[in-house]
Amino acid sequence: MTTALDHRARLLRAALGFLALKPRELELRRLPRCFDNWRGIGDIVAAMARARNTTSSYAATTVGGWRAIFFQSGFEHSLTSHAGAGWAPSLWEAVQRAAGDALYKLRAGEAASGKSQDSNNAAS
Repeated sequence: MTTALDHRARLLRAALGFLALKPRELELRRLPRCFDNWRGIGDIVAAMARARNTTSSYAATTVGGWRAIFFQSGFEHSLTSHAGAGWAPSLWEAVQRAAGDALYKLRAGEAASGKSQDSNNAAS
């Protein structure tokens, strides 16, 4: 059964995927206007908090870029297997990459646990 949170996570994953593409088409050129700014950072952080119960951390790096990390709530500043990280020249791109990484890792973890449950059920 799909929940509203799963639906939000899929929508966010789709938006982040399109943001990662080179904007060759008109529709893809419009998307960065919504997310490549401070408001976009806030929208992604809020969506991650609602959809996957995460907190985030940002830091300017010494090499002239930004690092963003999304942590599962309760595990702040602990690099668990579900923490998503991203580095980029701009803060908004680092946030987009980190959110995408966290969603990818979470999905991969859910798929792995689902497979193990299916194999346990089949053995019974």
